[in-house]
Amino acid sequence: MSDQLELDPTRTAVVLIEYQNEFTSEGGVLHGAVAEVMDKTGMLARTVAFVDRARAAGVTVMHAPISFAPGYAELTRHPYGILAGVVEGNAFVKGTWGAAIVDELTPADGDIVIEGKRGLDTFASTNLDFILRSKGIDTVILGGFLTNCCVESTMRSAYENGYRVITLTDCVAATSVAEHDNAISFDYPMFSLPMESGEVPL
Repeated sequence: MSDQLELDPTRTAVVLIEYQNEFTSEGGVLHGAVAEVMDKTGMLARTVAFVDRARAAGVTVMHAPISFAPGYAELTRHPYGILAGVVEGNAFVKGTWGAAIVDELTPADGDIVIEGKRGLDTFASTNLDFILRSKGIDTVILGGFLTNCCVESTMRSAYENGYRVITLTDCVAATSVAEHDNAISFDYPMFSLPMESGEVPL
């Protein structure tokens, strides 16, 4: 796959989804749930290495953290599914350590931080599409949390919106190995070009 794939760094962006302490770090509300898959793939170290390589090549690096005001007024009064767990755990509250981007991926000069992510699909409640189009970007490379949730939702929208989508299979994590492997095996090939970070030609 990577033999035929050619990337123009000026038309490519890597979108880092929710690399925040709640997921990435010991003590984060959701870290225990994703730690097994993170360890299995080495996803944090692999992401850091890939981002360094992408920046050096001139690829746009974008961060897409999720955050909520205290009390979660932005959400329905009766959240269910994945967002119910966020509320119950009091996770991703603006201004807290848990909502901060992990130190290893602190945004660098020239990076773009996407604001307004309140749900699963990074395109849904943010200006991501506007920024990508205004910069002439036609290829997006995705990594982050969760493999089968926010990453997959964003991947599907990017595909629908006409972008070429690459999903980094060793830079994502889910709450179980089974869910992670299932998404990569069956869903990712339908909406993206799944590949390991080291295979991406930058």
